[in-house]
Amino acid sequence: MKVQLEKTFAMPASADTAWVLLQDIERVAGCVPGARITERIDDQHYKGTMAVKFGPASMSFRGEVEVLALEHASKTLRLVGKGTDTTGSSGASMDLTARVEAIDASSCNLVGTSEVSLSGKAAAFGGRMMSSVADQVLKQFADTFAAQVRDLQNRPPPGPPHATARTQSASTPVAAAPAPTQLDGLALLWAIIKDWLRSLFAARGT
Repeated sequence: MKVQLEKTFAMPASADTAWVLLQDIERVAGCVPGARITERIDDQHYKGTMAVKFGPASMSFRGEVEVLALEHASKTLRLVGKGTDTTGSSGASMDLTARVEAIDASSCNLVGTSEVSLSGKAAAFGGRMMSSVADQVLKQFADTFAAQVRDLQNRPPPGPPHATARTQSASTPVAAAPAPTQLDGLALLWAIIKDWLRSLFAARGT
């Protein structure tokens, strides 16, 4: 089963600032709820995990990410990822293209296009439910990415070349990578139910 998505999210920073963050694969992965890069093989290849929680139960996926392109002129990132859960009963792959589009000096849009393929038990959820889940995941990702890009935009510029190492360290702190969190399946399920109810009543109103 395949699910295709295209989303645009407003970012509270310049396109150049958002592009700096988008090139940092570890930090980008940290913006995805439940995801974490565990190993950097080289600049194009990474290994990682993703944890999903459904009440007291949880699932863990392991996979690989390959960066296919980083186009500085168009501020575009393209990557592919694939993985399986630890039981081997489900598999998933994703082809993602993300680009930064400038609006003005202090704002831009993050535009993402992805195709996700599911196999095994994961494919049994159906396209509609998976689209709703993906929408919620992308929204959480965009909120976290926006918070980090805002922090990067507001960070003080580096000190002058003659400044001491202590002064430079104090004026240009390096923000820590976000702590990985599990993807809360119950919260996503409730969001899916609300989305279904809205579509149901909208259909009745027509």
